[in-house]
Amino acid sequence: MGGFFGITARRDCLADVFFGVDYHSHLGTRRAGLVAFNKKDGLQRTIHNIENAPFRTKFADVFKEMSGTSAIGCISDVDPQPLLVRSRIGTYAICITGVINNAEELIRCYLDTGAHFEAMSGGRINSTELVAALISEKDNFVDGIHFAHAVIEGTASILILKDDGSLVAARDRFGRLPVHVGKSADGYAVSFESFAYQKLGYEDERELGPGEIVEISPDGVTQLAEPGKEKRICAFLWSYYGYPTSTYEGVNVEAMRYRNGRIMAQNDAAAGKNDPIDYVGGVPDSGTPHAIGYANESGIPFARAFIKYTPTWSRSFTPPEQKEREQIAKMKQIPVYELIKDKNLLFVDDSIVRGTQLKETVEFLYENGAKSVHMRSACPPIMYGCKFLNFSRATSDMELIARRVIMELEGEEGFKHLEEYSRNDTERGRALRQTICEKLNFASLEFQSLEGVVKAIGLPEEELCTYCWNGRE
Repeated sequence: MGGFFGITARRDCLADVFFGVDYHSHLGTRRAGLVAFNKKDGLQRTIHNIENAPFRTKFADVFKEMSGTSAIGCISDVDPQPLLVRSRIGTYAICITGVINNAEELIRCYLDTGAHFEAMSGGRINSTELVAALISEKDNFVDGIHFAHAVIEGTASILILKDDGSLVAARDRFGRLPVHVGKSADGYAVSFESFAYQKLGYEDERELGPGEIVEISPDGVTQLAEPGKEKRICAFLWSYYGYPTSTYEGVNVEAMRYRNGRIMAQNDAAAGKNDPIDYVGGVPDSGTPHAIGYANESGIPFARAFIKYTPTWSRSFTPPEQKEREQIAKMKQIPVYELIKDKNLLFVDDSIVRGTQLKETVEFLYENGAKSVHMRSACPPIMYGCKFLNFSRATSDMELIARRVIMELEGEEGFKHLEEYSRNDTERGRALRQTICEKLNFASLEFQSLEGVVKAIGLPEEELCTYCWNGRE
């Protein structure tokens, strides 16, 4: 994933952009960058690797190096950005959020003219550089962005800082990711997360529609292209990677998670799941609000049976190597023995993707004296690896625990019945849940239904991207 933030103002805004970008640190842990503009120095850029240190540490000296009345920045979990581009439509800085799945095809079809692209690890092409090249195929930013959106398989929201200090912001074609605009007395801000500029004194101005393009100066916002009619905002924003204070399409993340937990508790009650439970807890951090909702509805006390050690393990995303992820997961969980020993515990997690870390968590609870551990997933079984946002590190559908279990149970024939496996009222669905329980040592397991997630969000299902659960694009 990743997120961007930018400001154009009548005063130096680099400090605000510094903090605005930092408020996107929950969306990525690999690269971060800033570009500032002032009339004397033009566009100035710095990029750092943030894998081993947080954004604030790596960029603490940026105020000695740069200044500007306009600036943009981003946190990226993939490529170094923003990039500085010199093209026939001008010199500008650009950053994107999203993922491009057909990069090699795009280069072969549209850009195979002898141009050279900077190769990343494994020979990959920097996605931001590719988007800039696609934009530069046309005579202006609007036509170029429309062209890029039309040919990209995946998702690309775009933020551009021009060499006159103005910003161009474009939400991805189907609005799978948010782009917010805020306003203050001094200028305007553009952000993935609206709370980032709200903390800096900006008020909500508007949320861009799918494919909408605007140009922003300190004096106002000019619409360059109207939004499209089709919207598919990612439903997983609310379930997992959206920050609790975030609001997308008018729906707050934390409030949605409380509603989602209440619906899960109602579902369990209706199904007659009356296992004795002493405490309800959340797998921290994003599972916790779902669990609070479950506890409030069920009347079972909420408790934190283990605490994540945040002074040194505060970052949301985990390392790419599985062995390192398992070691960190083990080290950062500190038990509260009084709340674990001889207790029947029910935990709510935001999702179950591979199941590897969850297995480690359950073993940790049993090692510390739990009598039984029941698990609830705040979303349906994940059946498809995301091809639009790269929110999961899964590179194959067969890395997903639901897919692996279905293959064990029925072979490839089972993939014709994914909807049945997703449901809890079918023979296949019950077999999926029982097998995962046996593999991960759960006393019981249930998933939130797709209908429950949609109800908790409160938006029409046709406006939500639910691809990872049901394959619907």
